[in-house]
Amino acid sequence: MTEQRADYDNPWKEAMSLYFQPFMAFFFPHIHDNINWRRGYEFLDKELQQIVRDAEIGRREADKLVKVWQNSGKETWLLLHIEIQSQAQSVFAERMYVYNNRIFDRYRQKVVSLAILADDEPSWRPTKYSYEIWGCEVLLKFPMVKLLDYQQDTLKQSTNPMAVIVEAHLGTQQTTADPTQRYQAKLRIAKSLYQRGYSRQDILELLRLVEWMMTLPDFLELDFQQEIIRFEEETKMPYILSFERKAIQAEQAAQQAQQAAQQAAIQARQEAAIQARQEAILEALRIRFENVPSSLESVINQIEDDSVLKTLHRQAITIGSLEEFQQQVSQLTLVEKKDDIG
Repeated sequence: MTEQRADYDNPWKEAMSLYFQPFMAFFFPHIHDNINWRRGYEFLDKELQQIVRDAEIGRREADKLVKVWQNSGKETWLLLHIEIQSQAQSVFAERMYVYNNRIFDRYRQKVVSLAILADDEPSWRPTKYSYEIWGCEVLLKFPMVKLLDYQQDTLKQSTNPMAVIVEAHLGTQQTTADPTQRYQAKLRIAKSLYQRGYSRQDILELLRLVEWMMTLPDFLELDFQQEIIRFEEETKMPYILSFERKAIQAEQAAQQAQQAAQQAAIQARQEAAIQARQEAILEALRIRFENVPSSLESVINQIEDDSVLKTLHRQAITIGSLEEFQQQVSQLTLVEKKDDIG
């Protein structure tokens, strides 16, 4: 039977961004209770990318770096490293150690590294990285959660949004080669959203994440949408999920395409204006001095700074000789290069 591909990484990243406080309460309640949520929190995704860009050790999945405050008011940096994969990785603990050190090296703040293991190997449970040689010992211990440890009954009874994400993940993992079983699991999870007391917005967000993770063949996806519509009609909960969302997504895609087209048109006009100035400079030089060296033409055609081109155009019209003009070009382009370096 054809295996159904699943995207675990992106839905997890989105879920953490949308439900960070429930995420911490669900997986690491002892840490959640020591965070000062009134101070807020800040995702540092771009900073994390810069930190680990040159430290690739194995494949990275859903990573988060979050700035939070302790209840005592002391600033703490948290690295939430979420592995969403079907196989264990021998270098995982080493990577946790390396990232922890790199983050501390940059910010000089204490770093708490956390791991959620979403693989399907019950015995793979790394919680530390260490080595010792000649009396020198290095050790990092990190809290770890294993998704396989969560019982279905416990997940079904929880109203925390993360319980839904874990259900979807495990359901996807267990139905890799059985789209019919995945359809049934996805339908059960989707219907349960209406029964857990979530707001309309949470139902829309969670179903979007579930659909993102639990992909189905087209014919089963159509059956799923039709069944959800029937369920909404029967329960008198007309949240208009799949079709409404697809319409919104199509509208957003159209807006993005329009913005991209506008930006492309602006860029094209700017490029055309630059090219016109370059041609005007060369034409003025040809009229005044007849022969223009190809090397000079090449330099002019590589200049894209509009202010520099304006200056050179005036010089091409008024300057006394081609040699003087070449000197002006050399000076202006040298200044431009220094500005770029600065």
